[in-house]
Amino acid sequence: MKKCLSMIFFSLLVLSLAACSESQSANGDTGNGKTTLHVAALESGYGGDMWTKITDAYEAANENVTVELTVEKNLEEVIRPNMQAGEYPDVLLLATGRPEGLTETLIKEDGMEKITDVLDMDVYGEDMTVNNKLLEGFSDTLATNPYADGETYLAPMFYSPTGLFYNAGLFEEKGWEVPKTWGDMWALGEKAAKEGISLFTYPTTGYFDTMVGSMLYASGGTDFFNSAMTYEDGVWETEEATKVLETIKKLADYTHPNTVANANPNDFTKNQQLVLDNEALFMPNGTWVVGEMKEAPKADNFEWGMMSIPSFEKGGDRYAFTFFEQMWIPSASENKQAAKEFITYMYTDEAASIFLESGAVQPIKGITEEMEGDNLLYYNIYEEDGVLPAMGTFASTAPVPGVSIGDTLYGSIDSVISGEISVEEWRKQIEEASDQLRPAMN
Repeated sequence: MKKCLSMIFFSLLVLSLAACSESQSANGDTGNGKTTLHVAALESGYGGDMWTKITDAYEAANENVTVELTVEKNLEEVIRPNMQAGEYPDVLLLATGRPEGLTETLIKEDGMEKITDVLDMDVYGEDMTVNNKLLEGFSDTLATNPYADGETYLAPMFYSPTGLFYNAGLFEEKGWEVPKTWGDMWALGEKAAKEGISLFTYPTTGYFDTMVGSMLYASGGTDFFNSAMTYEDGVWETEEATKVLETIKKLADYTHPNTVANANPNDFTKNQQLVLDNEALFMPNGTWVVGEMKEAPKADNFEWGMMSIPSFEKGGDRYAFTFFEQMWIPSASENKQAAKEFITYMYTDEAASIFLESGAVQPIKGITEEMEGDNLLYYNIYEEDGVLPAMGTFASTAPVPGVSIGDTLYGSIDSVISGEISVEEWRKQIEEASDQLRPAMN
């Protein structure tokens, strides 16, 4: 009887261990005690080499994890078939605003893991929490908390100040001051016109997203901006919104005549070239434009400059909208805790240094102390008196057929600039789109 019971117990133990082993394997355990973490990252203008270095550095720091890395320029095309088959990466570096809209799809389908707790975790190997190391404001916007419920689902990654880019050499040559208010802008526009130079151009209407965002902040402050981003009833009929829309309409009088014709994905660099050739003074853009136009011909006096969006009144706050990418964990990830630990590593001094070598800047305290040259100039814009960071995006909604707030707000600007539609018609379209999206908010 004792021998029989021993054999039964031994059999149950073997089955239990086998089940445990099978469970660990299903959850990414390699069989030797290591977790295999599947990381997928978009290869953007920063290149893919930095991700290989990050992978090597993390594996060296955490011997319990093996990282399986996918880095592609067409990341959505590569990973979508596997995701449709139920095989998800554990961590993705893929921002909102991409044409394929994969990140937005996961947001709308409640397919993201909540990572609010990551903010209170220590940065991997460091004695400081993620929240304490992040620059203020980056973890509390609709770009990280898409459901406007105080919970974080996307971690802020590489950030880039945006603003109006110009030829600082031309301003020095002419003795012109960089305008701080819209009144200063119009005065400069008249002065430049006498010399055959337009005040303004833009690559495509999509570049107005950060510009309009900064203007909404400057017009009504943070609460007003958030009201617009959450489709509050009547928000586009307010005095604050009217001020923004009418200012953009007035820019039509100062916009280079070739702008609308070239404001498309094939010809947008022609509009950027206008600034390099001293045919237009300002264009909305981000720090990536420097690399994008690196090989383009430039006027003899050309030197990159960037300014915040002007304020509406003298002494008013000026804003420079901050664009940043996002890292997130799918709800279907099999290694959520390991994925969260990996995200904390993104904010280590070691990781930040690796990213910075490729020009990618993490939103952590002290990062500007590691910069030099043009990058230091751009990222120090918030050190200028009266210039504040603006962040956020429209709240996520369930799909509403035929309705896109982005297409309506930004995509109509070509028609506004060319005079095809009035400010009143534009405002009505925006308000109608907002009304339709409000009940569809997640």
